Parts: sequence; C-alpha cells; structure tokens
Amino acid sequence: MIGAIYAAYFYFMRDDPELIRSVAPQHAAYWHSRRLNGYAGGPFADQSGGLITFASASAEEARALVECDPFVTAGLVARSWLKEWQPE
Repeated sequence: MIGAIYAAYFYFMRDDPELIRSVAPQHAAYWHSRRLNGYAGGPFADQSGGLITFASASAEEARALVECDPFVTAGLVARSWLKEWQPE
C-alpha cells in the first residue's frame, strides 16, 4: 500500500464487564469487516483492554476508524492511544 501509514491502537476498558461482553461481538465484527492491510488485534491477557495494528491511507483515516469502534461509541474505552507505528 503506497503512502500508507501503520497504526497501533492501544485501549483500556472502563469497568463494566456486562456491557463489554454485550458489545465485544460488534467490536470484533467491526474490525474484521474493514479488511485492513496489516490488521492484527486482540485483548490483553488480563482483559483490561487490547491492541490493534493496521495500515491506513492516512492518520486521519486511522483516527476515523478508531472513532467508529463500537467500544468507543458505547463509551467503554477509558483511555486509548493511537500512534503511527514504523515496523521494520
């Protein structure tokens, strides 16, 4: 993907296990349906949040993808970082 950036999205969840369980399938389906180059994602072992890596055309596009994440729109993300990543 010429001109692409790679993004690393770290997120930490609010303490609402019941709502997290109900939204998690939508969150997973959202990211898988994007079919993004370089996509890898999953929860941390302690279930406190997760990490998603992916390629996008721009930093703005990466931000827009994160903003539409069902965990974000449901208000379940307590803290997050979206960083441009430069894998070797």
